[in-house]
Amino acid sequence: MFLAIDAGNSNVVFALYQEKEKKWTNHFRIETKGSKLTSQLSKKVPLYFLEHGISPTEISKIGFSSVVPEINPTIQQFCQNYFGTDPYLIQPKSFKKLPVTSLKPNEIGTDLMCNVMAAYTKFQKAVIIVDFGTALTFTVVGEDGNIMGVNIVPGLRTAINSLVQNTSKLPMVDLKMPESALGQNTIHAIQAGILYGYTGLVKGMIETIENETKKKYQVIATGGLSTVLTPLTEVFDEIDRNLTLEGLRLITEVNS
Repeated sequence: MFLAIDAGNSNVVFALYQEKEKKWTNHFRIETKGSKLTSQLSKKVPLYFLEHGISPTEISKIGFSSVVPEINPTIQQFCQNYFGTDPYLIQPKSFKKLPVTSLKPNEIGTDLMCNVMAAYTKFQKAVIIVDFGTALTFTVVGEDGNIMGVNIVPGLRTAINSLVQNTSKLPMVDLKMPESALGQNTIHAIQAGILYGYTGLVKGMIETIENETKKKYQVIATGGLSTVLTPLTEVFDEIDRNLTLEGLRLITEVNS
């Protein structure tokens, strides 16, 4: 089995790829931040494998993508100790053998490069990848696999957290799409403002990119919150929550 480890700003995601069935299974996550990362790794990961009847010796290869470099040594050491395997850490030099290219490989996040690799491999045409994570990112790829550009805005949860933390009376709310854009109470008003507002943001950004480049793109969404903005269903050609993981696997395979 192939183990993907995707370390983002909020969570470290673990997922297994069953090579015979060619599918992703057994997703779980731990929090990225805080001093408890080492204890979470040493307790939660072995417990998860034990509960699901998976031996660490079944892991034949590990791919590791991280946008939080300060935790890399901790995760690498854990993999060596628990799985007896050194993870392949994706970094700028990993991109040299890929069919997708970036003018500034040292500046693009490995998570975005994983998205690009998976999306371009799947579609083989111009594509916009909308990734709903801690940040909401739009990555634009041309027909030749070259990354034309990226833009970044605060993610949905980041926006709500910022609103609540910087006001004295506004409560934390669930990321649930309200039926109306006209808020009837405080919670409804926040949900309407953020969720309908971001729906318009995503539509407007895609339209702006297509108008500027005078191209039509396949649009693929990914990330844990990619299904929250339900009015965008018709805007996306596909929603693939495993896109980053698949790109991580492909990049690891190319470099192995």
